[in-house]
Amino acid sequence: MNKKYRILYVEDDETLAFLTKDNLELNHFDVTHFYNGEGVIESFSYNTYDVCVLDIMLPKKDGFELATAIRKMDNEIPIIFLSAKTLKEDRIKGLKLGADDYLIKPFSIEELVLKIEIFLKRRKKSSVQQQYYTAGKFMFDVLNYELVYNGEKISLTQRETDLLKLFVENPGRVLKREEILKQLWGDDDYFMGRSLDVFISRLRKILSKDPSITIENLHRIGFKYFERK
Repeated sequence: MNKKYRILYVEDDETLAFLTKDNLELNHFDVTHFYNGEGVIESFSYNTYDVCVLDIMLPKKDGFELATAIRKMDNEIPIIFLSAKTLKEDRIKGLKLGADDYLIKPFSIEELVLKIEIFLKRRKKSSVQQQYYTAGKFMFDVLNYELVYNGEKISLTQRETDLLKLFVENPGRVLKREEILKQLWGDDDYFMGRSLDVFISRLRKILSKDPSITIENLHRIGFKYFERK
């Protein structure tokens, strides 16, 4: 990568933080690290970051609180949660708050770097792609991560945008689960599959304003997006 991308990294475990920060910097990232949630939002408001990597269990403010505040200021920046918490409910809560991915500790640095690079490549690619689509009665602005319905603007996360774009570019075609997961997550393991279900549910809720739009679930196969005329 030519540009040195900036990572906002929050982790209170000193050993893990040192190793992760060191390895990210070896991979040519510029890393700003905080040991707790204090001062993170102030730093985010005054600086430009490309990706946020947040531990969940933190002193002062936890990762969920930080993600909520960050999403109010920037709906586009990718957020990756790191956590030793393996409960499905915690993972779903993180995704519902606007996180784009969730890595369970212990994780490999290689996997974290890969996920960061996937997000950065997508954001770079978005600058040269088609900007506007129609989705039923919605106007879909891919570059600004936004849907417009009857003048109302609805913000999307990057993951929601990527998923909806995949659907609107393939209307009426069955998209297999493994195909979607590998395109958007780079993997098709069980936890990624659960994440996909959360994002499908969120998109359905958003798109429910227009009853002509359907995202059909084909059990154990995949999904089909279509618009009834």
